[in-house]
Amino acid sequence: MFWSGTSFDEAQLAPGTGKFKDASIFYTDASQINTKDLRRWLKKAKQIQWNYKNIVKRKGRLVRLK
Repeated sequence: MFWSGTSFDEAQLAPGTGKFKDASIFYTDASQINTKDLRRWLKKAKQIQWNYKNIVKRKGRLVRLK
């Protein structure tokens, strides 16, 4: 699961439910993991982040960190 995964614009990642921007993918076997995709998602996880720390202060509104 990636906390900011819905912002990655990746069809393989299924969006979570609720107000958060999480998305995930499930595997039943290690052979299903595409390392190229995983590297790309990890890179995006570093670049695309939302300010969950201040979500209460902003009354549930998420702001993207730069």
